[in-house]
Amino acid sequence: MKIFSDEQVYEGDKFTAQKQQITSIELMERAGIQIFNWLHLRMQGAQVPIHVFCGIGNNGGNGLVVARHLVNHGYNVHTYVVNFSDKRTKGFLVNYDLMKQTQKKWPTLIGPKDDFPKIGPDDIILDAVFGVGLNRPADDWVVHLFQHFKASKAFVLSVDIPSGLKTNAAPVKDTDVVWANHTLSFQSPKLVFFLEDTAKFTAQWEVLDVGIDPEYLQKTNTLTTLITKQDILPVYKPRKPFSHKGTYGHALLIGGSYGKIGAVQLASRATLVSGAGLVTAFVPKCGYLPLQSSVPELMLITDTNDTCISNIAIPIEPTVIGIGVGMGTSEETASAFTDFLNQNTKPLVIDADGLNLLAKTPALMEKLPKYSVLTPHAKELERLIGKWSNDFDKLDKAINLSEKYNIILVLKGRFTLIVYKKNLYINATGNPGLATGGTGDVLTGIITGLMAQQYEPLEAAIFGVYLHGKSADIAVQDFGYEAMTASRVISYLPKAFLDLFVKPEPPKTANKQDDKTTKK
Repeated sequence: MKIFSDEQVYEGDKFTAQKQQITSIELMERAGIQIFNWLHLRMQGAQVPIHVFCGIGNNGGNGLVVARHLVNHGYNVHTYVVNFSDKRTKGFLVNYDLMKQTQKKWPTLIGPKDDFPKIGPDDIILDAVFGVGLNRPADDWVVHLFQHFKASKAFVLSVDIPSGLKTNAAPVKDTDVVWANHTLSFQSPKLVFFLEDTAKFTAQWEVLDVGIDPEYLQKTNTLTTLITKQDILPVYKPRKPFSHKGTYGHALLIGGSYGKIGAVQLASRATLVSGAGLVTAFVPKCGYLPLQSSVPELMLITDTNDTCISNIAIPIEPTVIGIGVGMGTSEETASAFTDFLNQNTKPLVIDADGLNLLAKTPALMEKLPKYSVLTPHAKELERLIGKWSNDFDKLDKAINLSEKYNIILVLKGRFTLIVYKKNLYINATGNPGLATGGTGDVLTGIITGLMAQQYEPLEAAIFGVYLHGKSADIAVQDFGYEAMTASRVISYLPKAFLDLFVKPEPPKTANKQDDKTTKK
């Protein structure tokens, strides 16, 4: 799913208006009707007080459209204009006049010296104060209004984006933003819905099709993409009837140290289950018996050292190499890692102590092959790029690192982000059950296994993260969050593959009266 920037949405509005020979006011009406329909479907005429708070810009105009249709359908509506400026947009003014024609009284003006209206905990607030065009901090009295919303404990529905939240910057203070229970985002979700600093401002979100022309949506490329099953299916490579184990590559896993052989076991099993034709592990001698007995499909090469990696001598020609899991950062291992990078030409997936060794000696980054995939968690990323002030600063620094070395970064988290230069890919699969030891090793194995099968590195990173999270989403239905283990993620990986081909259930038909305004 494409995530359009603010500028692209504005351009989409202009393109649609020109191509379809309609006005921006008509586009605003479309958006408002969609929001009304969403509410009407769920409320079915219930007389719950609905408090519609409108700013004096286009988002306020959207709110006035919704309020008008709610009034026309007999709802218990209270409409307010948050009068934070003398300027008004044309869309606001037109719909302000239409609202006056709909009911006898004008919407209530709220200014810095006015008392805020009483709102009950069972009421509904429609937040249409600010949209994505906010370019300055809200006045103190408006911030106090937002706090009034939160203190009321009413259900808050935000139009397009919670008021006060920008799409390209973290707020200075949490109190500067409306805390929404649900947000109806126009045409695509916002990046801020997926970042730790800003996702908290809307408990749930949903995308509304507000009628931007399909040609514009299809032809416009975006820098940010939300990964869905529909995005993954074209990437999937079906198995060929006339194929053999050599067809699907030979993956090599390098890692392990005394007490951490389990990391290699997990990564190797994940590489096998993700479809690699052959998998070999290079480990210290202490890993030979544990791995040989626990993973019979795995081939082994051992270091001369009993307890750590000290000399990476590879007598095979692997398709791809995954390195770092459980490897440790001893002087011997660091030296072996440096020697390995100096001579390696194979595609790489680097995790765990491989990342830590890169952070200790940044000059080694120059030795990485193009399109190497690095899979850091937050602390490992901090060692690579330094501390960040907020999520947008973190992304800027990650993008700079990706551009400088032409590498792919997999930033693990609730919504794992794949960064390749200025392009961001957001993964929505996965759950808190993955917050347990070893799941990162599993992800490394999955990505390595996909690259062995000739998936391009960026494809393998995107597909691998999706499968990893989907496996956990299926497993959690049987085990819950707390009982999730890395081994169970591997066990459910086959079901994650099969789920790619499961068609969604058709939507249930709701008994509802269609809004007549949608048929005009």
